[in-house]
Amino acid sequence: MNLRCLLLILCLGGTHLGIAQDRLSGKSFATRSEVLAVHGMAATNHPLATQIAIDILKRGGNAVDAAIAANAFLGFADPGNNGIGGDLFAIVWDAKTQDLYGINASGKSPASLSLAEFKAEIAAGNTYKTGPLSVTTPGAVGGWFALHERFGAMELSDLLAPTIRYAREGVPVSSEVSDNFSTVNLGSGNPSFEATYFTGEGRLPHLGELFSNPDLANTLEIIAKEGRDGFYTGKVARAIVDQVQREGGYLSMDDLANNRPEWVEPVSINYRGYDVWEMPPNGQGMAALQMLNILKGFDLAAMGYGSAAHIHTFLEAKKLAYADMTTYYGDPNFGTIPIDGLLSEDYAVERRKLIDPDRAGSFTKGLTSGDHTIYLTVADDAGTMVSLIQSNSALFGSRVVPAGLGFVLQNRGAGFVLEEGHINQYAPGKRPFHTIIPAFVTKDGEPFMSFGLMGGDMQTQGHVQIITNIIDFNMNLQEAGDAPRIYHRDENLASGGTYLESGFDYEVIRSLMDKGHTLRMGKGIFGGYQAIMRKNGVYYGASESRKDGQAAGY
Repeated sequence: MNLRCLLLILCLGGTHLGIAQDRLSGKSFATRSEVLAVHGMAATNHPLATQIAIDILKRGGNAVDAAIAANAFLGFADPGNNGIGGDLFAIVWDAKTQDLYGINASGKSPASLSLAEFKAEIAAGNTYKTGPLSVTTPGAVGGWFALHERFGAMELSDLLAPTIRYAREGVPVSSEVSDNFSTVNLGSGNPSFEATYFTGEGRLPHLGELFSNPDLANTLEIIAKEGRDGFYTGKVARAIVDQVQREGGYLSMDDLANNRPEWVEPVSINYRGYDVWEMPPNGQGMAALQMLNILKGFDLAAMGYGSAAHIHTFLEAKKLAYADMTTYYGDPNFGTIPIDGLLSEDYAVERRKLIDPDRAGSFTKGLTSGDHTIYLTVADDAGTMVSLIQSNSALFGSRVVPAGLGFVLQNRGAGFVLEEGHINQYAPGKRPFHTIIPAFVTKDGEPFMSFGLMGGDMQTQGHVQIITNIIDFNMNLQEAGDAPRIYHRDENLASGGTYLESGFDYEVIRSLMDKGHTLRMGKGIFGGYQAIMRKNGVYYGASESRKDGQAAGY
């Protein structure tokens, strides 16, 4: 090989498959090292949230305390993606009981809005994808209190205090938040939204500008003093209901007062010796397990990361799992979901037979949902680990902001369908299909990894890629998140096809096209990842390089 060729290879960053090499370690894809610590670890999408979590741990709080405190801050500093007007799911590994616990803190549709009235609203030209018809009961605050009651060590008022202070003083708008703000197209005519989020110049703040939210600080102070009822009853609840009904929605005081999170058993499959855990429906997490069940019948390691065989097999498994997801997933209180059958080895064998190694199949039904979410994970000195995800659904959710409260209400009702007889068909008092999913991995009954990857229907695909990157392709925790990602949307959608991040070899792309895959380009659709791994008493932390994420420990 001559010098010119060698220099060209070095400039391109690798010898095959477009692999970029880290200058120090030589590790494929790594943008930075994993963070290692013994006593505690936190990984969030905002450095100040990570610092708050670590501060709580150092003050004697546990992982659940720190996760609540970080989530509260993100609801203020990253308000388009999450906040107390949204829902929450979490998986907790409790060091005391040496067991996993799942909490579903997702809200329900208004009990007073019948299916007939819902259809009549839509027939009249009103949308349920955003606006007041899309509002479901916010579950996040109820989730905080349920988690805190069961696991918390510090007073909840102490956990909310950092955010209350920041919300009054203001924080500079970060790069990721600024990018999100720049995509919001809101004209005049939404006074409560503008009063909460706009600057004096009538726009959302730009990068580096101070953003404060004294109304949210006041609301959090009420929650800190009055507890759960400070949000779900009284003047806060009244302001929520008045705003929704003023704009044409149906949420009531009873809907808020009756809101209760639900403790559920996470579901799992074993993937090459590792137990991967997800939340059961009404969320989509089980689709990741179905994908892994199919994929474990293939030797991905022998195919090689980023090869045409690897990507093709991944895509076909995804399509099969998503076909089931759009058919069977919804609120289990409104229908029967064959969980055991869908996760069985025998069913995976049958589904695997449908994959043609040489030709792309078409198995999916169209389904997309909101992708504006935060994921965070925290681990403490005792060994408790928390995997938590929280969201408004779409960016700024329903765009309905209760006057004077400082937060937006989610549009999670957009997750319902109108298909007659479908388990996810709209009904009053029902939880819609949900995209946000935390994940956890155990090995031989011990905690191995707490992780998540936000981003609508990218989430299950992302979970599977993280797992296979670590287990099949022997990447470390940071590499697994930095490696280029694959994202598939049903070809029946206008934006359907396969989206590949930069880093995959062009010959591979041509081979995928020859197999019948539709390849597309996309920006900002590949999710956001955080993770903590525990090995030999040491925590390893990793965070999303595509966003403003930070992992830190002590």
